[in-house]
Amino acid sequence: MNIPLTPIRFLRYASQQYPTKTAIVCGEHRLTYAQFADRAARLAAAIKQMGINPGDRIAFLSGNCHRLLEAYYGVLAAGAVLLPLNIRLAPLELAYILNDSEARVLFLEGPFSPLVDSFRKELKSVETFFILDSRPGGDWAAKQNYEELLAAAIPFHADVMQFDENALGELFYTSGTSANPKGVMLTHRNIYLHALSAAINHNTGSDTVELHTIPLFHANGWGVAHSLTFAGGTHVMMQKFDPPEVFRLIERERVHSCSLVPTMATALVNCPERPKYDLSSLKRITIGGAASSPTLVREVEEKIGCLCYSGYGLTETAPVLTTARMKDGLNWEGEQRYEGQARTGFAVPGIEVRVVDPEGKDVPCDGKSIGEVIARSDGVMAGYWKQPEATAAVMRDGWFHTGDMATIDEHGYLLIVDRKKDIIVSGGENISSLEVEKSVLAHPAVYEVAVIPVPLSTWGEAPKTHALLQPDAQPM
Repeated sequence: MNIPLTPIRFLRYASQQYPTKTAIVCGEHRLTYAQFADRAARLAAAIKQMGINPGDRIAFLSGNCHRLLEAYYGVLAAGAVLLPLNIRLAPLELAYILNDSEARVLFLEGPFSPLVDSFRKELKSVETFFILDSRPGGDWAAKQNYEELLAAAIPFHADVMQFDENALGELFYTSGTSANPKGVMLTHRNIYLHALSAAINHNTGSDTVELHTIPLFHANGWGVAHSLTFAGGTHVMMQKFDPPEVFRLIERERVHSCSLVPTMATALVNCPERPKYDLSSLKRITIGGAASSPTLVREVEEKIGCLCYSGYGLTETAPVLTTARMKDGLNWEGEQRYEGQARTGFAVPGIEVRVVDPEGKDVPCDGKSIGEVIARSDGVMAGYWKQPEATAAVMRDGWFHTGDMATIDEHGYLLIVDRKKDIIVSGGENISSLEVEKSVLAHPAVYEVAVIPVPLSTWGEAPKTHALLQPDAQPM
């Protein structure tokens, strides 16, 4: 028997097996899995009543909130495609994404109304605007807000046997630092199988309480929107990252785990209010999104009191590819353990990764030879939205080419040394800006650091370091 692989099965299972268990904590709202499933089904019904066709894009402009989490299931159950928007983008970028994706409906939080109004007339496909968390303002938003829309709907329960697991389920746009953002197409199958890999990797269970520190518009919060629901765990939502609020939620909700980018982790270990809170429930912090350092991993473990290790992935891979936790059979001790857990890591279940030279041959597993990371898995995207040439450029010979340069050691651990385009070439030698940054961060007086290339007549270019010192440190 083959049942289509669709993430709506996760919420259906959790609501059947854990109907009265707390599924979501969002501010003062507490929703059980039965309530979570009912609200997602009502959203699905409301979307279908709008005349939305299968495959139409539904956009959400929202911080972390139970309503956005409901959309991860309700939008897909209606046969539509979820488009979570980065709330930090400029008006022109948001307008470009909405037009490029041809989104038909935009749900937005009230505080973003002035922002949307500033570019609303530039939109070509959006037909309806719904306010998520307040009464509509102005004459351009629908008269019903999100809660009224759900209250008026009769829950729709989709037949999972009717789904095409290879149909587009989610559309995420990558940052457009050098060009317009590209839409990453994730299918129902991509999302489903990635969630299984992530849940297995983190030993996620029904007793897991996860704090959503990573925005849900970043590849469903690094997969947690699905892997945690799949296991029947508890989602603790955080609208905006704030160190004291992180500590307060960990203490109040007895949080087990969370994910951070390095700047978040740095802010937590240096927050003066940290000792006021009981953080003993916390078991794991995963650092990703950018390269970490052994110094930061050690400080997290020593000051916050939980296991800390790095992870790696891209939006195009749904996103998780590797984890840097210590494998069984290894015996890292002292600084060696922090160095190991700060690496890019080894492939999680269901993932294959290689490090190859320009001819596509595997580099030696010596921890020194540099090559490009390529990967294949069930979570690798279907391609870039309406960009076949860009898709073909990264999907070659059955592998996704990440553009990240790394080494690989005898135990299968990768270490990213830089983006392919960011390697500093000085006097013919390749210099990793990330490695220089890690060395500088090891100094106790340094809070944050960035290394950039600068032109140099004798060597071509050279690394230049910009460091932010700790509040009580003096320049040397």
